[in-house]
Amino acid sequence: MKSSRLYVWWIATVAALGGLLFGYDWVVIGGAKPFYEAHFGLTSPEIQGWAMSCALVGCLVGSLLSGLLSERFGRKPALLAAAFVFTVSSIGTGLAGTFPQFVLWRMCGGLAIGLASSLSPMYIAEISPAAMRGRLVCLNEMTIVIGILMAQVTNWLIAGHIGDGDFLGRNADVGWRWMFGATAIPAAVFLTGMFFVPESPRWLALRDREDEARRTLERLGGTESAALVLAEIEESVHASDHRNQLSAELKMLMAPQLRGVMLLGIGLAVLQQWCGINVIFNYAHDIFAAAGYGLSDILFNIVVTGITMFLFTILAIVTVDRNGRRVLMLGGCAGLAAIYITLGYFFHQHSRGVHMLALVVAALACYAMTLAPVTWVVLSEVFPSRVRGTAMAIATASLWAACFILTYTFPMLNTSLGTAGTFWLYAAVCILGFLGVKRWLPETKGKTLEEIESFWN
Repeated sequence: MKSSRLYVWWIATVAALGGLLFGYDWVVIGGAKPFYEAHFGLTSPEIQGWAMSCALVGCLVGSLLSGLLSERFGRKPALLAAAFVFTVSSIGTGLAGTFPQFVLWRMCGGLAIGLASSLSPMYIAEISPAAMRGRLVCLNEMTIVIGILMAQVTNWLIAGHIGDGDFLGRNADVGWRWMFGATAIPAAVFLTGMFFVPESPRWLALRDREDEARRTLERLGGTESAALVLAEIEESVHASDHRNQLSAELKMLMAPQLRGVMLLGIGLAVLQQWCGINVIFNYAHDIFAAAGYGLSDILFNIVVTGITMFLFTILAIVTVDRNGRRVLMLGGCAGLAAIYITLGYFFHQHSRGVHMLALVVAALACYAMTLAPVTWVVLSEVFPSRVRGTAMAIATASLWAACFILTYTFPMLNTSLGTAGTFWLYAAVCILGFLGVKRWLPETKGKTLEEIESFWN
């Protein structure tokens, strides 16, 4: 049993490297922002917003493709494709000679993020025993946070080393290129590791490859557990004779008994983005500059936020299977709303100082142990097995569409409403999210994926 648990942890860790690349590629642009803007001469809020958000167009496409690829070819080949695109796009972005080339390669990187953000948690959920699933899916969030911290530390070190004597000029010339290009190293590790993990046993069983599924399940949890899981999978899909068809899956998701869970998944995905925390990653320079910090201090402050995310994600892993999903989601919405209201007040008063950094860190800590990891846990487990790939793709696409709107609109909201008004707007979204979670989200702690499916049926 101990060897089985170690095997499960090893597989989950390899798959979670997709989250690490997701985190790195998603956040690296925040540290590189002042340098590539200077290099390409980006001055208007609209163009700056497009540069920051263009990768999210790729995320949207990648998340939609993830359902088609994972259902037709399997979870493992789709994750291999994501790892390959990560490797190529990171090098291409670093070598971009013009702004249109930069945008194109950022979209390719976004495509890989969209694939990995949907596939990694789904794959981990499908190979995990019920009692460990929350912790293992949170491992994906942990690697996202590690990727975020890696990007922040890498940006800080590269900017400090290359910018010695001419901080802005030299980093605008070559520093930002190294920031993006460094992604190729972990991407190559992810690509190599994916060759040595098995295909999802639930996907194999749904494709009538029961012998392969049984062998994998026996290695994951033993003979008795394998027989039980296979029986539950067979029971959950026995009435479906067209489960491999994408159009049939979409029709099933729109049926009355599944329409509610699909809308819940979309709502939670949108909430995770519109709660507003991601603008701190992508526009950290603007937020900390408004709080009175200089450029070099801002890069260090960004590292502090990454360390905070890392520590509190560990706390989420410890608590998610003990306290449950619902209470953490409710606590996250309430906590962020209170912090944003306070933060908006200080921005409204033009207050500056370390207390502004403390409030930003508090918001990130709250997000890191609640909405950030728990949303992915819930999305990976609430959808029925026979439509999980397609449903996860739709939910993740909704998440990235919401993220695009959030990222693109922040410079304009910041200009029209001010930083204070923008944070108050995000506080209102969190309050609405609290009410929605309290009304519609059931507790899924400790249940098998098939038991959760029976609840919706």
